[in-house]
Amino acid sequence: MRTFRFLMVLLLASLLSGCGYNQIQQKDEAVNAAWSQVLNVYKRRADLVPNLVNTVKGYAAHESQVLTDVTNARAKVGSITVNADDAQSVEQFQQAQGELNGAIGRLLLVAENYPQLKADQNFLQLQAQLEGTENRIAVERQRYIAAVQDYNTYIRSFPQNLVAMMFGYKPKPNFSVENEQQIQQAPTVDFGTPAAAQPAPAAQPAPAPAPAG
Repeated sequence: MRTFRFLMVLLLASLLSGCGYNQIQQKDEAVNAAWSQVLNVYKRRADLVPNLVNTVKGYAAHESQVLTDVTNARAKVGSITVNADDAQSVEQFQQAQGELNGAIGRLLLVAENYPQLKADQNFLQLQAQLEGTENRIAVERQRYIAAVQDYNTYIRSFPQNLVAMMFGYKPKPNFSVENEQQIQQAPTVDFGTPAAAQPAPAAQPAPAPAPAG
């Protein structure tokens, strides 16, 4: 009896392996790891905000609205508990991160009006760190998008879709394109209107010859 059960377990394990069960686990873990990296780089950006606000406040304290907007946007990001398996939660998370990014951009734009602030070493270092963080965000988001696409494609394919259905694995939501309508619009390229060609001056009649003396 025990031998029969053992053989059944081996047969079941073989069938599951051949139908992609192990690969589903690997791809699911790859998605989770990529998502953790996304959260890490977003947290890095949020951690830079307080120092940025304090530095700008030292030179432009009267820019209260911009400073408040950045602080509130950061607080909103921190209040969100995102569930990567829930499309609505991911959308809210993405929207909050976009608002924070926009608020930081407006704060940096205000700094252009303060030469002393622009020359402050702490401000310059924060700018460089923010730029590096934004680059990392773009990279990690792209890796996550690729991991989710790979996972979703795999579990929707036969026969893995049967195994995924049996064990409750569902397609995962992904990041959407920001400003989709704006991206779909072709940019207007204007190299300047060439000056209208000026008409050639009319030929002047030759002067009449002087009368012979």
